[in-house]
Amino acid sequence: MNLAENPFAKDISGRAAPHAVSPRGNDPRLYSAAWERAGHRVSQGLRPEPRDLIESPARPLRSLAFLMSVLGLGTVLGIGSAALIVERERPFATTSIGPWSASPTAGTAEADPYSVAIYTRSARVPLALGEGLALTAYTDSVGQSLSPACTYRITGSTPTARMWTLSAATAKGEMVETLAGRTFLTSLGLLRADDGTFTVTASRAPSSGNWLPLARQPQALEGLSFTFRLYDAPVTTGASLEGAVMPRIEKVACR
Repeated sequence: MNLAENPFAKDISGRAAPHAVSPRGNDPRLYSAAWERAGHRVSQGLRPEPRDLIESPARPLRSLAFLMSVLGLGTVLGIGSAALIVERERPFATTSIGPWSASPTAGTAEADPYSVAIYTRSARVPLALGEGLALTAYTDSVGQSLSPACTYRITGSTPTARMWTLSAATAKGEMVETLAGRTFLTSLGLLRADDGTFTVTASRAPSSGNWLPLARQPQALEGLSFTFRLYDAPVTTGASLEGAVMPRIEKVACR
């Protein structure tokens, strides 16, 4: 028989021990109070049960402040990350061929929201699915970022197309002032080798052959990009680009 079951149990001092409360299955604080009423002294405080901590009254102001902090941090991170992606000016869901990348869904209803925001912010209109495909390069063929202060040689061939244009712009797609007054050249009248390949020299100074003018004052510009726009071309989807060949980009010199 334990302490709770024997109403006549006494402790070693001869005083009656509490018998209405058992430490098993009851609140320890009730046990302490009953023990003191019986004349005993509680030498140390009782450690609260885990359920007492869980069932303790909530602090509404602290909880509200914590909730508002989490919501505020989430809002800042969400808006900040979206702004960085849009500012980057490079759509998602791209297909790459060497340094050239294309976004086949940019001008369709399947375009992702970030791509739509990027083109809307820059006031650019992507080519529709039936019009053609644009492929842009931000690095040369060895992976180094393009610089408007350098001269590049673009050599090779493009996928079959009725015609194409090759343009130079900043890394954000902005047109620049050039010595020739233009920033592009077209496949019409292009000088080609016997095997159909071509070589384009992209530089600030005039060059013989196929010349793509670059910015006259590159110091204040933010990067460089080249864009091929293939019009009326069979390759208008990511799947059809598999196995396609695009020109190489080789850095010649910088000054």
